[in-house]
Amino acid sequence: MKTILIYLVVINVVTFVIYGYDKWQSQHGGWRVSERALLGLVAAFGGVGALAGMWGLRHKTKHRLFVVGVPAMMLVEFLLFNVVLYLITSSW
Repeated sequence: MKTILIYLVVINVVTFVIYGYDKWQSQHGGWRVSERALLGLVAAFGGVGALAGMWGLRHKTKHRLFVVGVPAMMLVEFLLFNVVLYLITSSW
């Protein structure tokens, strides 16, 4: 369980940093991070970092795919995580 928590903290910090990097690149005309990669980080359980980057840095907040997609992916992951946790901890 400790390993899972460490992973969640790391992936969300990395996701926030990458959202910040992409925001900086967008403002300075540099190479951007693909939307697929940004959403991939969310799919890897980095949704909290993505939302923090979206709201805190005001990045991708006008893109419906992100405004709707990130919370939707987080909800699915939350439900999936709880089902798996229940199956692991319950006695059959």
